[in-house]
Amino acid sequence: MTGNVRIEKTDFYLPEPVLTNRELGNIFTDWDSGKVESATGIKERHIAAEDETALDMAEKVGQKLLKDFDKSSIDFLILCTQSPEYYLPTGACILQDRLGLKINTGAFDFNLGCSGFVYGLALAKGLILSGTAQKILFITSDTMSKHVYKKDKGNRTVFGDAAAGVIISHSDEEGIGEFVFGTDGSGYKNLIVPNGGLRHRYAPKAPEREVPGTDSIRTDNHLYMNGPEIFNFTIDVVPGTVNDVLQKNRLFIDEIDYFVFHQANKFIINYLRKKMKIPENKFFIDLEQTGNTVSSSIPIGLKKLQDSGAVGKGSKVLICGFGVGYSWAATILKF
Repeated sequence: MTGNVRIEKTDFYLPEPVLTNRELGNIFTDWDSGKVESATGIKERHIAAEDETALDMAEKVGQKLLKDFDKSSIDFLILCTQSPEYYLPTGACILQDRLGLKINTGAFDFNLGCSGFVYGLALAKGLILSGTAQKILFITSDTMSKHVYKKDKGNRTVFGDAAAGVIISHSDEEGIGEFVFGTDGSGYKNLIVPNGGLRHRYAPKAPEREVPGTDSIRTDNHLYMNGPEIFNFTIDVVPGTVNDVLQKNRLFIDEIDYFVFHQANKFIINYLRKKMKIPENKFFIDLEQTGNTVSSSIPIGLKKLQDSGAVGKGSKVLICGFGVGYSWAATILKF
């Protein structure tokens, strides 16, 4: 199929429970909420209820996206999550039924974190341009709070739960540009949940252990993040990735109207902005009420920019995701 693809609709869902810095301060009495808030840019984060899963949240954002939309036109469903309902079956199959999509809809999950939204756009673009699909519902959803140990003050501070999604369709005008990807699996141990898969099964009596260089506590059943190594990886790969995606799309940095990077934390993305000399008025930072929502952070940012009027018809937005894997990706969106 000739032509191009575009994002037709964007939305997100945040679970109702909210965990504030004040509440964290009551749990971790030696925790300096002002200092942490200044570094991370986070004041509160939404946390899924005990019985609310990433698939539940995916269903809710899917319902928002399909409201007043011809759901019979959707012929493919993609779900990006690292908080699966089951090892099998794939959550996308269950989601197809919950959303009432037709049974001749293709559906699959893929497992990526902070780069997942950009990767998913590439998958959707390929499916459409190959003639395999016409309209794709692509959803990102994670309950990172369920991966974080209750005594891990570092990760409890940073991560929030969310789902987001887009409807992607065939278009006469280019809406999603060329992509740049990167992978470095040598760093996989620096952001990992060691137990729970088939290599190391979930251990009901996993011992508590200190996170090196911090006063946080975790177990191997829960998320481990080596903050300094993740920071080093990020500042090493993101500037080059941004330059590469600009060159691949034959654009200069001053032709971009907005930059939306994965919202890791305020310190990291502000460091990147300064390093690349991106003007503040073109750079999206908004973690105050959501924290780091992994694969959903970029589409949440896009929706907020559209709703505020900062991004509209004719805007060019550079998006870049980076994190667990290590994995990273970037592209240019044209509205």
